[in-house]
Amino acid sequence: MNARAELFVDSRCEVGEGPFWHPLLKRMFWFDIPNNTLLSADANGHVVDRFTFKDCVAAAGVIDADRLAIAQAGALIDFSLSADSGKVVVELADEPADNRTNDSRVHPSGAFWIGTMSRRGNVEPRTGNIYHFREGRLTRLLAELGIPNSTCFSPDGRRAYYTHTGDTIFTCATDPATGMPIGTWEPFITLDAPGVADGSVIDSEGYMWNARWDGSCVLRIAPDGRIDRQIDLPVSRATCPAFGGDDLRTLYITSARSGLTPEQLEREPLAGGVFAIRVDVPGQPEPLIRL
Repeated sequence: MNARAELFVDSRCEVGEGPFWHPLLKRMFWFDIPNNTLLSADANGHVVDRFTFKDCVAAAGVIDADRLAIAQAGALIDFSLSADSGKVVVELADEPADNRTNDSRVHPSGAFWIGTMSRRGNVEPRTGNIYHFREGRLTRLLAELGIPNSTCFSPDGRRAYYTHTGDTIFTCATDPATGMPIGTWEPFITLDAPGVADGSVIDSEGYMWNARWDGSCVLRIAPDGRIDRQIDLPVSRATCPAFGGDDLRTLYITSARSGLTPEQLEREPLAGGVFAIRVDVPGQPEPLIRL
């Protein structure tokens, strides 16, 4: 029998995404992308923060106990939690006007890999990009993508993963000191599994935990591509997992309700919530971004 995650916060996000455990504040943060909102909750599931931005926000890197580097549509923002205000660190100048940020993650080197996509989703394909930002320098790594997802990194920082609008997850060698690719992208795995690949995270043993959009689950995938286990959810649209808690043994999973029919929403009253389950393998500590 598969393990089952339980409700952590009944947040009803249209598209919950970008979850991360803040190691200095001991809180789980996540985003509701279409509603331009950042939320946080303590380890007991009590909502602490709810910030609203002028445009879509999708992911963040931790700068310090008060500041986050937030991937907002068109720019990376240095945002102060205490002041509820931010300033532009760098603009994503070559982005199409109709693009927004999507799945993104900080490499162990402190480099932020930022994914972007069309606001129209698959209706307007191949406008997505993946950028690398570190110490003031922005580099576009990949272009003409569909919907970048599953950006994550091995514990030693020597390997990156991603997917885009499909179910093949790709991998590439990376420089552990800078987070820059140093090899060619090649397929890691194509899964015959429920749903399609959405966000992913790597645990301390190098296994990938992949959320399955329209698959009602998260899969743990071994470095050799073998499916190790499945975590079921009471909602269909799992979007992204993240490890948290003091021991990093709680797996948090965001979800979405966007696009579900009234009949589906009736069957899935918790859609858009954040779910959690205790696991036996810890995740990796959240790296601090190198601005």
